[in-house]
Formats: sequence, C-alpha cells, structure tokens
Amino acid sequence: MTFTVRAPASSANLGPGFDSLGLSVPLFTTLRVTPQATTEVVPLGPDLDGTPADESNYVYQAMLLAARRVGRPLPPARIEIETEVPLARGLGSSAAALVAGIVAGNELLGRPLNDETVLDVAAREEGHPDNVAPALFGGIVVATLDKLGTHYVRLAPPAHLGVTVLVPDFELSTSKARAVLPKEYSRADAVHALSHAALLAAALAQSRLDLLRHAMQDYIHQTWRAPLVPGLSDILEGAWRHGALGAALSGAGPTVLCFHDTREPTAGLHTYLHGVMTKNGLTGRVMDFPIDEGGTVVERDAHTCS
Repeated sequence: MTFTVRAPASSANLGPGFDSLGLSVPLFTTLRVTPQATTEVVPLGPDLDGTPADESNYVYQAMLLAARRVGRPLPPARIEIETEVPLARGLGSSAAALVAGIVAGNELLGRPLNDETVLDVAAREEGHPDNVAPALFGGIVVATLDKLGTHYVRLAPPAHLGVTVLVPDFELSTSKARAVLPKEYSRADAVHALSHAALLAAALAQSRLDLLRHAMQDYIHQTWRAPLVPGLSDILEGAWRHGALGAALSGAGPTVLCFHDTREPTAGLHTYLHGVMTKNGLTGRVMDFPIDEGGTVVERDAHTCS
C-alpha cells in the first residue's frame, strides 16, 4: 500500500540555543512510497534538479538507517521525493529529508522503531538534535544528545507567536558556517550563552514574549557568522524597532528568523527586512508563518494496494 510521509522545515538555535533548540516551520519535504519489486528513487520538481535519482540519494540513505538500526534489509519501493524547503538556506532541508527518510524506512519495515528511537537515529546522523527534533515532533523542541541517548522536551508554541523569515537568494553550507566558529570560548561567553539559552527556553515555556529580544542574544555563533550574511548584524540589533519580538540567524544561515506577535501587522517589519537586503545588494523573500505543530505525518493511501 502506498503511503506518504511529510516532514516540515525547521529553524535551529534561535540565538543562544546552539545545537539544542529549534522550531518547525510549515514548509514540507514529502515522500510518496510504494512497495514494489525493485527500488526506484524519483526526485520531482525543479528544486531537486541535480539530486541523485538512485540509491545514493540522501533520502534513501536515511531510509537505510532505519533498516540498520532494526537489523533487517529494507524492502524495495518506489520513492518519489518533493520539497518546499529551500536547500542550504538554514531551514533544515537536510533534517527534513533525513527525518522523512527514517520515518519512511521505519514504515516500510512495519514500524519497529518508536518515535524516541527515530529521533536518536536522526540526531546521531546529524550530530545534533536541534533541527531533527522539531522536524519530527513539531512545535518548539529543546533537545540534547549524549552517550545515553537523545533527550527532548517539546513545548507548545506560545499563543500569538508567529515567525517571519527572510530567505536570501544565496546558499550557505553548514560546513562553511561551522568552519568560522572558534575552537575555544571565554568563560564570560560560555556564561552568557548558558544564561541566555536558559532564559529563552523559560520565556518560550511561560509565553513571556516580552523577554524574547533579550533572551535571544548570542555570542557563540552569530557574531562569527555575521560576515557570511550581509545585513545580519543590523537585523539582530534593529529588527525590534520595526515590530520584531526578537531576531536570530536561522540555523547556519543565511535565512534570518524574526518572531512577531500575530495580533500586530508585520508590514513594517517586511519593509525593514527588504530594505536591509537592498542596502546590502541582496534579493530574497520575506514570509510569515505560524509555527508548525504537526511535525512529521504519515498518511496511507487507502485506494492503493501493493
């Protein structure tokens, strides 16, 4: 029987929550999987032009991760892949593909893995859980990865909290964005990061929207990555004057995320963000989203038999 797996985009870090805090955004990577005698991998749409149409595809490799964790071969299938998530923009495109693939592989195998194990498989493959956890569970997720497992707390998004994203028209690889980070930090920077990450998690849990601008300050990664994203420093320092509740680099960038109050208009914030892009010779899109609460969803096609 054919089934569909849909995994959302995600925004990680949210400022100081480096490699541990993220939320999901309603842009989706979708797999349509049909068991059959041989394996076919079919990327669809212009956004996936150039991605492998064979078993080397990242989605299929993710499906194999589920099979390896179970210790069984992966049954053959036709896997059609589509995505709305911009690639290499800091919106968790690889995490959405990874989670969708692991969930699809688990589904093909008869669901031997529970959600916590799926998360652990994904987090260990990524090396951190900040994107994969919200992609799997939706909402806002605080998560850690250690020798004993992957541990998480899912937070329901505060009422009236919306997301505005600025997605520039250039790519920035995570490896390049990680390469500029220092190998060591001062005690003062470590204390700043810990205290602000704790305040941010508490503010989101308690719906203290008034604290977000202060809690989202970060010296661990955004300071170092700012030269890679023209205009980022201006937005981090000034977006609150134009209606943002707080601002952060989304993941490794170059997308920038701003929180907004959904009861207030965002036209002024959009104008400001477009102005920053224009000032820096960039083009891109500015979009408003709710925080996705559904996470990864599996739907079975009742009209199709294998």
